Amino acid sequence: MLFSKRKHQSAIFAPIAGALHAVTEVNDPSFSQELLGKGAAIRPVQGRVVSPVNGTVVQLFETGHAVTLRSDDGAEILIHVGLDTVKLKGEHFTAHVQVGVAVNVGDLLIEFDLMAISEAGYDTMTPIVVLNTDDYEKVEMVKTETEVVSEGDEMLRLSKK
Repeated sequence: MLFSKRKHQSAIFAPIAGALHAVTEVNDPSFSQELLGKGAAIRPVQGRVVSPVNGTVVQLFETGHAVTLRSDDGAEILIHVGLDTVKLKGEHFTAHVQVGVAVNVGDLLIEFDLMAISEAGYDTMTPIVVLNTDDYEKVEMVKTETEVVSEGDEMLRLSKK
């Protein structure tokens, strides 16, 4: 009898409702050139970010525009709401978690005023990247690009090396 070696896979669920895009399409070279890691991006249709994994909050930017999580499976995930939104200095963002807090899929992390951010001239495209991409053989989108996703839809699948 032959035994197959199954690689450990884990899922990252959509933290935001909206249109799914390849991270390589993001209008910021840090994301589009995958300098921070592989992942995806979502053009939001509502102003909330929920946890895409069961895990822990490891970093929350003072401005509330970005959060980093470590999943129970070891994936380090950055969710960055919009591009250059750090320049808003926290205006239009409300964080609902703190560093060190355990979170489950679907827990509210951040709320943001989507319309106000757009009206201030900022791109709301939201990259979701796996910072420790090198720990994985594959980081792949499981939905079709530009498909609309809802919070909690499986978005990325990670395969451990």
